[in-house]
Amino acid sequence: MADADSLIAALEAHAETLGRLGHTVRFDLTDTGHSILLDATGAALEVRHGEEPAEAVFKLSTDTLDKLMTRRLGPMLAFTTGRLRIEGSQGVALKLAGLLGS
Repeated sequence: MADADSLIAALEAHAETLGRLGHTVRFDLTDTGHSILLDATGAALEVRHGEEPAEAVFKLSTDTLDKLMTRRLGPMLAFTTGRLRIEGSQGVALKLAGLLGS
């Protein structure tokens, strides 16, 4: 099982792609209680621990986020099977899903 720090590193490894998001997204990790904030609103992508407000909040396990980042699970399948819940902007969520799939 991945931990929050390794997931942050995985998100940072995709900084070039995720930096095009232009929004804030928070990943609430349901199995650990940690939150990861992805802020792509500035000149450089910021990924850090944090529970600040975000335009879209993804509630999922560390395993599901790890599978999404390594493309072993698609965002739409994760959502439709209940492994991923989304609060906030559905448009931002769809844009992130498109970036994860690219």
